[in-house]
Parts: sequence; structure tokens; C-alpha cells
Amino acid sequence: MTLLATPSIAQELLMRRAAIDTSPNIFTDIYQPDVNIVIWQRKLADTLSEAVRELINTNQLKSLELAVAPEKTFAELTNILGSSEAASILSEDIALIVDMFCCLFGLKRAGLRLTMLDKPMCPRFHVDKIPCRLVSTYQGVATQWLKHEHVDRSKLGAGNNGKADEDSGLFKNPKSIQSLNQGDVALLKGENWQDTQGAGLVHRSPLVTQNSQRVLLTLDFI
Repeated sequence: MTLLATPSIAQELLMRRAAIDTSPNIFTDIYQPDVNIVIWQRKLADTLSEAVRELINTNQLKSLELAVAPEKTFAELTNILGSSEAASILSEDIALIVDMFCCLFGLKRAGLRLTMLDKPMCPRFHVDKIPCRLVSTYQGVATQWLKHEHVDRSKLGAGNNGKADEDSGLFKNPKSIQSLNQGDVALLKGENWQDTQGAGLVHRSPLVTQNSQRVLLTLDFI
């Protein structure tokens, strides 16, 4: 299958939409040409939320970046995070998501980042120059995004003329800002997906309040 971007006149006329469901089966909708974000809405199990809090409170959770194969993800994560019950619970969930991601896209490995944040990593709305990225927030506020029809893409990057997103004309109404929820697993289609130039998902990191932390998982093609 071809995922990398190639020019298309038709893409100018094609609207983009979000595909949202409470089942992970919704992930296959990422292959729909008019979809630029897929959201598996899920509520974290209490045991998983408690495990994340315990790992943070005991300083066992650390930011990490590595390339993983689905069948080795659990072992590699527990080797880094430790073999406590809390570490095993989190590692098992991440391993499941890695397996789903690699199966969906036919990948042997994925680029995994688990990041602890006390400030926005990407505070401005932007589009990623990649085919697709998976994001999921285990604790704290989650990724913000804009619907395709609510964006003036000429105001992205240098087009903002130094103005804040809220003042640049990028979007007309602050109520246009959409937010993922803690626990959601989302696929964000980037500009390097086939026929998606000028239609990749516009998104940003949320503001993290003082004395709080955000735990973010991302998976990328490698």
C-alpha cells in the first residue's frame, strides 16, 4: 500500500472529517481519504490510572524513546520501568497499543516515546510532516485539534505574523478548539500521507497547569 504523499487535484475539493468510536475497530477508518483523525474513545481502567499515578509518585516513571517490535515491547518497557505490578500494568497496555499500531500499518517496528510533561511540548497549532502519528495521554490534559473546515491554513507557521493562535486568524471561534480526553487513543494523519497535502490534522499540545504533569505516549512510523 502507498501511504506517502503524492500530489492530487481532487484533494483540494475533498473535505476532511473525524472518525470517532468507543471501539478500536474505528482505527481502520484512517484509510478513508476524507478522514484526518481517528479517535478511539476509551476510559482508562482504574487499575491502569492508579498504576500510572503510583509510578509517578515513586519516581519510577521516566521519559523514554526507543524503537520497538510488537512482540518485544512489554519486555523492553519492564526492563526500563521495572518489574513492579504498576510497571507491568502500564507496559502491558502500551504493548497492546504498539501491536495494534503495527498491525494496522503493516510495520515491523514503531518509534515509541513516553514523555512526562509539565509544559506544552508543541504549544502552537501545527501540522506534522509525517504519514501518521498515534497519540494517547495517560494522565493530564490531552491533545487539542481543529476541524479541517475551521482552519485558515495560511495562518500556520510564519503566516501567523508573530501573533498567538487565538489572535492570528487561524480559527474564528475559540469554541472551534477540540480536545481529546485522557485515555483516548488517536491517529493523527500528517501531510505526508497520500493525497493529504494541505489537509493534515492541525493540532497542538494543551496548556499544562502549574504543579501538574502530563504523561503522553506517541507512536511513529520508522
